[in-house]
Amino acid sequence: MTKLGGKIETLAVVGATGAVGRILLRELEERDFPYNKLKLLASARSAGSTVEVKGKPIQVELLEPNAFQGVDVAIASTPDEVARDFVPWARAAGTIVVDESGYWRMDPEVPLVIPEVNRDAIKNHKGLIASPNCSTTQMVVALKPLLDAVGLKRVVVSSYQAVSGAGLPAIDELRRATEAKLSNSEFSPAMFAHNIAFNLIPQIGSEKEAGFTSEEIKMVRETHKILGDNTIEIAATCVRVPVMIGHSEMIWVQTKKPITVAEARKLWEGSPGIVVVDDLSKKSYPMPVACADRPEVFVGRIRQDLFDPCGLVFWCVSDNLRKGAATNAVQIAEALVR
Repeated sequence: MTKLGGKIETLAVVGATGAVGRILLRELEERDFPYNKLKLLASARSAGSTVEVKGKPIQVELLEPNAFQGVDVAIASTPDEVARDFVPWARAAGTIVVDESGYWRMDPEVPLVIPEVNRDAIKNHKGLIASPNCSTTQMVVALKPLLDAVGLKRVVVSSYQAVSGAGLPAIDELRRATEAKLSNSEFSPAMFAHNIAFNLIPQIGSEKEAGFTSEEIKMVRETHKILGDNTIEIAATCVRVPVMIGHSEMIWVQTKKPITVAEARKLWEGSPGIVVVDDLSKKSYPMPVACADRPEVFVGRIRQDLFDPCGLVFWCVSDNLRKGAATNAVQIAEALVR
């Protein structure tokens, strides 16, 4: 394996034909990621198909134990159980893995990284770096400037998450469910427990402790790990909404020191990866449609709590397939190269 520093000899994308995998390939092209050879890996269902990258067709190879021989870095977007199996194969071959799945995130030996927030954690990798859950990522990017400036005591977040967070079949289900609803036709959901058309489903993931879901617990535990502070009190409610792309979050924070709206806005405007869209009089604020296919985290509807000088309320939107997944993973790989 070549030493990293300037350019990767062989880069692999695992899960190349999935929703995030396709965007990963586009991100690599748009950001002119430095590699000499690209290897695409996927399950038996997709192996043998071809994907066009930079105008050239590349055949997708089977994800199997010997697939990582000669691969320097692998960026992966797969289900948890697939990551559980293939990551040891890759590490045994000397490949450094940037993993999008949830399987390894809370392993104490694995750095959980958002480059704008805790880039230095990358240096502690042992052949594996995890990228956080999409809903966690955008929230933590927005929280970090406040944490550094005035500290954080408590966070209450409600997320309104697009169906694309559940993969390509979920996008198709929203389309079909909507068409069925508009035509008064019968429809049986497969991806979701309830019909998502014109509906909100206040459950993402399985039931965990104290009535919270796995998605909600992820937002708590991952935020603590990334920020390195388990004392921040976090309560999350995650809701699936009939939106194709783009997670939205209403976030209330209680800071350790008072902060004004103007001060918070200035912090966000000076932070990398954040765009402030906040003019209520002009009906200007972040919305999923406007933020789709953008790599940034958008902040707006910034308000002071009416009863607490340390209370701040704001609205946060980001493309869950870009910064919530593909963009963050590629940024981690870029930091590895540097």
